[in-house]
Amino acid sequence: MSSVARKKPLVIGEKSRYVRAMFATIAPRYDQLNSLLSFHRHHAWRQQAVRLAKVGPGERCLDVCTGTGDFALALARAVGEQGTVVGADFCVPMLQIGLQKIRNRGYRQIKMAVADAQALPYPNASFDVVTVGFGVRNVASLEKALAEMVRVTRPGGRVVILEFTRPRPSPLRPLLDLYLFKILPNIGGWLSRKEAYTYLPESIAQFVSREELAAAMQRAGLTQITIYDLNFGTVCIHIGVRPAYTGEVLQ
Repeated sequence: MSSVARKKPLVIGEKSRYVRAMFATIAPRYDQLNSLLSFHRHHAWRQQAVRLAKVGPGERCLDVCTGTGDFALALARAVGEQGTVVGADFCVPMLQIGLQKIRNRGYRQIKMAVADAQALPYPNASFDVVTVGFGVRNVASLEKALAEMVRVTRPGGRVVILEFTRPRPSPLRPLLDLYLFKILPNIGGWLSRKEAYTYLPESIAQFVSREELAAAMQRAGLTQITIYDLNFGTVCIHIGVRPAYTGEVLQ
């Protein structure tokens, strides 16, 4: 369970349906608000995740919960023209914006697809690197999403999770919480849909800790898990490796 307890559920009803509808509503202003609310740092966080995962030329990558494709773009710059990137998401309006952005920038190695993180339509061991940026917190079942990400990763490949998290105890934590739980929802509400930007900090508060996420990755079959804190501990990168098993039959 998360270290921050709440008295009411985050979502009333079926979470996947709620999240899909919410992101469809905020899609037109999503990129603008991401940059504003992160002080233009979210691109740098994705680039750092790509560097830490040692994504290289020619590799085949999948970005789960890709949204408008920013992580897919960061991966494409690393794999080059000989590599392949697939951006998958179940929210069509977000994908449409991402597809237009990718076309405008001329990244032919990126393909966008409608797909649910909990039931990925790809064969076992299809990708060298599987990433998710600020999306795993929104899936209905963390365990199912992790299992699918590991399944489609080749033995020796990497699973990379970039996600918001609660900062560790420090003198700065009250100020960080003030921004996250008070200021950010108000700014988001003024410029877009207030419900969505209330959901954001509440979903962070209810999500597993960095240590619990690492443990969940390990249970899903990943090894060599490393954790990197960014932005005063409010953002975390988790990287795990799918081990190679002797005699494994790959589809």
